[in-house]
Amino acid sequence: MEKISLFWFRRDLRLEDNTGLYYAYMHEKNVLPLFIFDIDILDKLEDKNDARVGFIHSQILNLREEFKKFGSTILVKYGKPIDIFRQLLAEFDIQNVYTNRDYEPYAKVRDQSIKDLLKEKEIQFLDFKDQVIFEKEEIVNGSGEFYKVFTPYSRVWLEKFSKAAIQLLQLDPNKNNFYQSPPLPIPSLSDMGFKKSDIQIPFLDIDKPLIQKYDSLRNFPGIKGTSRLGIHLRFGTISVRKLALEASKLNATYLNELIWREFYMMILHNNPRVVNQAFKPQYDKIPWRNAEEDFEKWCEGRTGYPIVDAGMRELNATGFMHNRVRMIVASFLTKHLLIDWRWGEAYFAGKLLDFELSSNNGGWQWAAGTGTDAQPYFRVFNPESQTEKFDKDLLYIKKWVPEYGTSDYPKPMVDHKFARERAIETYKTALNT
Repeated sequence: MEKISLFWFRRDLRLEDNTGLYYAYMHEKNVLPLFIFDIDILDKLEDKNDARVGFIHSQILNLREEFKKFGSTILVKYGKPIDIFRQLLAEFDIQNVYTNRDYEPYAKVRDQSIKDLLKEKEIQFLDFKDQVIFEKEEIVNGSGEFYKVFTPYSRVWLEKFSKAAIQLLQLDPNKNNFYQSPPLPIPSLSDMGFKKSDIQIPFLDIDKPLIQKYDSLRNFPGIKGTSRLGIHLRFGTISVRKLALEASKLNATYLNELIWREFYMMILHNNPRVVNQAFKPQYDKIPWRNAEEDFEKWCEGRTGYPIVDAGMRELNATGFMHNRVRMIVASFLTKHLLIDWRWGEAYFAGKLLDFELSSNNGGWQWAAGTGTDAQPYFRVFNPESQTEKFDKDLLYIKKWVPEYGTSDYPKPMVDHKFARERAIETYKTALNT
């Protein structure tokens, strides 16, 4: 059998500054790149036109072209990772397996099962930090505990970042340690039961002039004021180190958003229970109304609150929602309608191109008041004053709610003053019992 080492791509679909790939390439011979379309993940996707699957597929095709330059290829499989690895162990004499760490609960269980399988064969499973600057327990307080509040976490993060000599890792063009092979076949989307989506994926571009003005533009959904790099961070088509280094020179507010991303990843790693439970356990006592008809109106953008409806329609049509509007629609669902944040979180998970479990969970729990460093439960966004502040000329609303101002547009499904008082009273009663 042929001796190889594997590099297993997951959410790091690039050659530039890819930590695990770099170390595999530097230390091994015959490195065979591998990607697995994981049935355990794909089978949970209800939408078979899911643009994220199409995006991953197109990136794999791009990687195959990149590896051609090295006289190599990428091995692409469709199935359960544990089954794929059993097949590969029968087919190759595997020396070592390299990959980059993932901090989501499913990924940690999956990786442990692969590690255990390889250990039986005395094969090392070598994993590396790649999708974050600082991970797990690297940022802790004086007592060695993880931070539960963002501001002190970000202060320590920035201090550590300023002292870190971050180098972007590049593959040495003078050596070639990749497995030599002509291109191998890649399963098509239809082979896996998916179709190509019409949703457009934002182009990968670090728009420096936009990032420089990010702090003054980012809250206005009617203009192009955000970088739209979320999906590229999610699937690792851009290096977070490269983006953070650029942001540190261009705009502190933009860099702060990258720190929030790592804060929520750290929270998820240390508290996997937040996937299904409130970070603050007492908030699991809230008696949510969970009216399905109300939830449906919210999902479809028919609440009678134009800024909320614009956000939901943008999400449904494009897989994107402006960050300011995400806060408004999440507050509306949890506070105005008293619908469980988990319902909204799951809806976003199915729609957002840049869906990231930790950030999505953190954002929803922040809006609902149930999470770490969350807005207090008695703070209830007023959709009208949010519109006045951030979409005064109705640029965003008119784009997504063209019937606004006509008899075709529905009346508000609930009165703001009534909903606000009901939410505060419901929370207060639940928390005091």
